[in-house]
Amino acid sequence: MRTDQPKMIYLKDYQAPDYLIDETHLTFELFDDHSLVHTQLVMRRNPERGAGLPPLVLDGQALELLSVSLGDVQLQPADYQLDDSHLTLQPTAENFTVDTSVRIHPETNTALEGLYKSGGMFCTQCEAEGFRKITYYLDRPDVMSRFTTTLSAAKQAYPILLSNGNPVASGPEGEDRHWATWEDPFKKPAYLFALVAGDLWCVEDTFTTQSAREVALRIYVEPENIDKCQHAMDSLKKSMRWDEQAYGREYDLDIFMIVAVNDFNMGAMENKGLNIFNSSAVLARAETATDAAHQRVEAIVAHEYFHNWSGNRVTCRDWFQLSLKEGFTVFRDAGFSADMNSATVKRIQDVAYLRTHQFAEDAGPMAHAVRPDSFIEISNFYTLTVYEKGSEVVGMLHTLLGADGFRRGSDLYFERHDGQAVTCDDFIKAMEDANGADLTQFKRWYSQAGTPRLAVSEAYDAAQGEYRLTFRQSCPPTPDNGEKLPLVIPVELGLLNAQGGEIPLRLQGEASASGTSRVLSVTEAEQTFTFVDVREQPLPSLLRGFSAPVRLSFPYDRDQLMFLMQHDSDGFNRWDAGQQLSVQVLQELIGQHQRGEALVFDPRLATALRTLLEDASLDQAMVAEMLSLPSEAYLAEISEVADVEAIHAAREFARQQLAEQLFEPLWARYTANREVSKVTPYVAEAEHFARRALQNIALSYLMLTGKAEVVAATLDQYEHCDNMTERLTALAVLVNSPFEAERAQVLAEFAERFKANPLVMDQWFSVQAASGLPGGLERVKALMQHPAFTLKNPNKVRALIGAFAGQNLINFHAADGSGYRFLADLVIELNALNPQIASRQLSPLTRWRKYDSARQALMKGELERILASGKLSADVFEVVSKSLA
Repeated sequence: MRTDQPKMIYLKDYQAPDYLIDETHLTFELFDDHSLVHTQLVMRRNPERGAGLPPLVLDGQALELLSVSLGDVQLQPADYQLDDSHLTLQPTAENFTVDTSVRIHPETNTALEGLYKSGGMFCTQCEAEGFRKITYYLDRPDVMSRFTTTLSAAKQAYPILLSNGNPVASGPEGEDRHWATWEDPFKKPAYLFALVAGDLWCVEDTFTTQSAREVALRIYVEPENIDKCQHAMDSLKKSMRWDEQAYGREYDLDIFMIVAVNDFNMGAMENKGLNIFNSSAVLARAETATDAAHQRVEAIVAHEYFHNWSGNRVTCRDWFQLSLKEGFTVFRDAGFSADMNSATVKRIQDVAYLRTHQFAEDAGPMAHAVRPDSFIEISNFYTLTVYEKGSEVVGMLHTLLGADGFRRGSDLYFERHDGQAVTCDDFIKAMEDANGADLTQFKRWYSQAGTPRLAVSEAYDAAQGEYRLTFRQSCPPTPDNGEKLPLVIPVELGLLNAQGGEIPLRLQGEASASGTSRVLSVTEAEQTFTFVDVREQPLPSLLRGFSAPVRLSFPYDRDQLMFLMQHDSDGFNRWDAGQQLSVQVLQELIGQHQRGEALVFDPRLATALRTLLEDASLDQAMVAEMLSLPSEAYLAEISEVADVEAIHAAREFARQQLAEQLFEPLWARYTANREVSKVTPYVAEAEHFARRALQNIALSYLMLTGKAEVVAATLDQYEHCDNMTERLTALAVLVNSPFEAERAQVLAEFAERFKANPLVMDQWFSVQAASGLPGGLERVKALMQHPAFTLKNPNKVRALIGAFAGQNLINFHAADGSGYRFLADLVIELNALNPQIASRQLSPLTRWRKYDSARQALMKGELERILASGKLSADVFEVVSKSLA
């Protein structure tokens, strides 16, 4: 841990490395109480850095140096400089080798960076800067090398020895040990290195590429999980085929491997040829994983596989360019998931998440550009801005250039930069060159932080048949800067007539209409577009498909929003109109609560939702999404000052009113879908997901009525289902109900049934942690004493602590500040165990300016207490210090 103030790193200070590493030869001797790492680096002076031989500064942390040689000469301590972070040598020739041997301790590595043990398995996580905890190296993404890795371990405890690339040799070593050598033919930076050793079983399959090469596919898991891998394998094969068809990208090695690890800070890691996954992102079976978990596994498997090109074959020059690989790959995996499931529902879910969480990040103390200008700890910048907003930026390019133009650009990008470490500017340049486009102004999306606001006004001239839309763009100041230049904002739109039909669109100056939906490029601070031949007052459908990540405002009234819900041809905008209507209704209720008035529910929302429920022709997944009210977190985010009690009371009142007013159609939909579920075996496909989604959201409303038939149906669903989606929903609605006996019964039964399954127990923790019933903090503290919980496992922390602080606003934001003290205590404790996880739990406290003055003082006080606790990691120090600035 650091005791001094960590140093800020700036993009403007980037310099190419003085030396390059052509070959990396690694030998690992793995033992239960330590490991030895022997490294040979074949190096040369970087010709781009000019003449001379400056000192060679290798990165290294928590390493015990045993020996170091330069060429054939073993160096003595007087021949090199060694400190906590670096080993410095003086080369004497432009081409040379460096050999080191170090001792490390994976068995005590609770930070889960570098080489560590998860249960009885050795595994690695090297992104972003974990390789320096394995051996001395130039641990930066623009140093790419060919790796050869040999592993040696006890054969009985670690029969499986894996690394990147292709296996080239193996054999026994003495009586009880063995070794294996792997060779990766492709250059890669150190962050893509991977190693796994353990007692693992595997599921095997093959994939034949478009050029008729056969690739071996293997998913390695601990023996008890061997029956939960087929969905991931199916997802992998779908991903490989999709990437060939959509992007022309073929896999390049003889083998592709995935390993499931229980202790992992992230979702998964795209190490070349050997992807290491959090077990929650691999293991899926109907009885133990929900539909959402199945979809998450499919998406993450695709994401990591797609990285083989967008991240591995072409990687980022420095960590400021992180979105070059992550934003692009999120866009790619979203396209895959849209094709595998409902494209509209996928878009709805992505945008709902972005608006609730990434927009909050943009408005908070950690706001940063998609390509940040500076950071203290890079692990803090694996953010929604880099990933999700980065994906939206790539999506805008797709919208502006069209599908064919975007494909030309991506083809050129991969062809031009294969085997290179490049920048976001290189990506944009490929898009420009492939399409003859000028994207100079568009690049501001990469350098300006904050969520743009787009205010739209209208004017209609009936006599001239002209309809004008005026767009005004702005962006609030962010901690990095206050001056915001106009962006390129693609706005897809349509115009609806009084019957809900689409009006042909012709802009002033155009010879003829060009369809009924089109994209306008808003490039100025204020810009007006005039449509001609408009023979009646239209209703605009704006930002279709959420064509840009902006806060849009247009003065729709509630009747107009109901009309769009019923008639808009764009599925996303139908949902969004419903969300806007819900927000207006909920904000009215919030105001009534704050004024001490009786709550009065606008019946138009129930009327609109009734229409959807009674329309059997609609996609059931879409109906389920439209029935979902905006979350308390979203309502807090769009509030000037978030009134936690008023938001909770208003939303619960609205849910109760909808449950009572829509009981009949909800009950009809629930019973019809439940009957189908009873006789239909579980299938992880979109149509089945949709049926269960509508069935389960209907049940969550119905339980609010407390009717005996609903309680009986809920217990029946819990007891007599063949899948976790139905069982967990039944558990959740009972946990959030006033029926204490039934709640206690199912909680106990669930824990007993699934006590041997850690991932299912995580869901049991989360359901209770997120419950808005009184006593939330006491429940969480009690659950922390449960034998299935440990602070050392990131999944457990996220499931219990993260769910409480991030989803249970009414309990976390208790007026006495107890929730804040609880979280601060845990962050201080986690800081010593796992700094990455500690810093990520801080997010709810960083938004202290969003709340009333009393809560502000309490939250700020806890941040100050964390800062004063001493020995903060760079991860936690950066978040806390920026939050208090």
